[in-house]
Amino acid sequence: MLKRFLLIGKVQVGLAIIAVFTLVAIFGPWFSSTVLAMSPQDVDYKHLTGGPPDSTHWLGTTSQGQDVLSWMLHGTRTSMLVGFASAIIGTVLTIVIGAWAGFSGGLADKILNGAILVFGNFPTFALLFIVAAAFQNANWLLVSIVIGGIEWAGGARQIRAQTMSLRGRDFTTALRTVGESRARIILVEVMPHLLGVISPLFLGLIAAGVNQQAALAFLGIGNPSEPSWGLMINWAMTQNALFRGLWWWFVPPGLALCLIGFATTMVNFGLDEITNPTLSSKRMKLMRIFLRDKARRAAAQAPQEVAAR
Repeated sequence: MLKRFLLIGKVQVGLAIIAVFTLVAIFGPWFSSTVLAMSPQDVDYKHLTGGPPDSTHWLGTTSQGQDVLSWMLHGTRTSMLVGFASAIIGTVLTIVIGAWAGFSGGLADKILNGAILVFGNFPTFALLFIVAAAFQNANWLLVSIVIGGIEWAGGARQIRAQTMSLRGRDFTTALRTVGESRARIILVEVMPHLLGVISPLFLGLIAAGVNQQAALAFLGIGNPSEPSWGLMINWAMTQNALFRGLWWWFVPPGLALCLIGFATTMVNFGLDEITNPTLSSKRMKLMRIFLRDKARRAAAQAPQEVAAR
């Protein structure tokens, strides 16, 4: 199944984009300091008006004379750290709360389901804005905890529904009968059946974490000393870069955010093809070929039938 998954073109494109951003997050600051010999705080006094891209500054400079590429390289690390960390936190909460609620039943299910419904009906960004605003100059880890602690409810509802359907299966009933612990049944027996739901949830949370962090930084919430894509867009807005034609301030971070969303969507499409065979692109291609050949045969036989009459 893994080999078939990795051979899907959409998955290859999505994973390649995520891999590139991950590599940039790991090695980007080193490349900036070693190869470019610049840091986000370095000022080029010859380009204080926001110079366009050239041989020295590959993505131009800001109005403070800071290198945009250096900001992008360091900002990728912050944004990807928040995306992966918040996705891990949110996925763990989703699995623990959703699976425990669906498998337990009774009072525990009612309490946990009530928490899922309450968090699920909160206006997410408004709650995130209020919580994050209470921690001014919060670092990436605190922002990740806040985002992951809020974004789990939608996935927990799906996990709960799937676990409830698995709770009544013969294999789980037999395990409960022989005295297996609930925790072991959930972790060892039920969890493999939930991977088809957990994987797209995790990918969706990565994109949500990156975009939520960018939105918070865009609104000025977070640590201004930590470069991020959202902070770059915030500065572009406050400096009126769009109307001044300074596209190199906002296009690179905006394009990066779009690519992350596009990559996770492509991988999710691949997961859908694996978990739902009716959506397989190869199957759909063969079906189109079959229907086209069938239509051609019908068109070729029509004149013969008319002549026979």
